[in-house]
Amino acid sequence: MSVSTCCLKGFEWGGTPSGRTAKLANNDVYIVGDNPDVAIIVIHDLLGWTFPNVRLLADHYAREANATVYVPDFFGGEVLPFEPILKGEWKKLDVPGFVGRHSREIREPEIFDCARALREKYKKVGVAGFCYGGWAAFRLGAKEHKPPLVDCITVGHPSLLTKKDIDEIAVPVQILAPEHDSVYTAELKRYTFDTLSRLSMPFDYQHYPGVEHGYLTRGDSNKTGEREAMTRGKNAAVSWFTQWLYQP
Repeated sequence: MSVSTCCLKGFEWGGTPSGRTAKLANNDVYIVGDNPDVAIIVIHDLLGWTFPNVRLLADHYAREANATVYVPDFFGGEVLPFEPILKGEWKKLDVPGFVGRHSREIREPEIFDCARALREKYKKVGVAGFCYGGWAAFRLGAKEHKPPLVDCITVGHPSLLTKKDIDEIAVPVQILAPEHDSVYTAELKRYTFDTLSRLSMPFDYQHYPGVEHGYLTRGDSNKTGEREAMTRGKNAAVSWFTQWLYQP
C-alpha cells in the first residue's frame, strides 16, 4: 500500500472531526473510517476521548493508514477541563484523585474488552497510546494474550508504564519519545531500548528533540517546534501502521 504524499504535509489544525459516536464493548467510542479488515484503537491521554486533536489524529490515521479507527472513552464519561491541562496549571486539578478513579486496575478490563471486540471483527488491529494510553498499549501487546489481541503498537510519551510492561511486550513496538519528559524518564527510555533489543522485538525508537511530555496530542503553537513534532509523530505512526497492518 502506498501513502499519498499530499497526506504527509501536515496536520489538520482547527479542523472538524469527521467521525461518528457509537458503542464499543459498552464504552462510548468515536469511530472514523470504513476499512472492514484493518482497525486501529487510539487510547487517549488525560485530555480524554473528546479532545479535538485526538479525534483529528484518528481522522488522519483513518485516511492515511486506510483503517477504521476507534477512540473509546476510558474515563467513564468524566472529562477534565482542557484549559488548565493545556496551560500546565496542574494545581487547579485533582490529578491524583482522577488517576485513582481511572487506575490501571479499574480500566484495564474494559480496555482488553474493547480490543477483543475489534479482534473478533477485524483481520488486523493496531494500537496508538498516548500518556495514560501508553501503559495500556503495552498491556494490549503483552505475551499473555494468546492469540495476540493486537498486531502492533505505537506509544507516545507513556505514563504509568512499568519495566514489567516492557519486559512482556510481544508485538512490534514504536516509541515516540520527547527529549524532555519527567514521566517517561531517561532511565525508562534506556530500559525500553535495551529490553526491546534483548527480546529481538521489531521496534522503532524515535527521539523528538526540544519538546516535552504531551506534545503528540497537545500540538501547542505557542511552544517552539511542538506542532511540527506532532505532525512528525503522526506521520511516523501512519508509516508504522502501514508496515505492520498490511502484512499477510
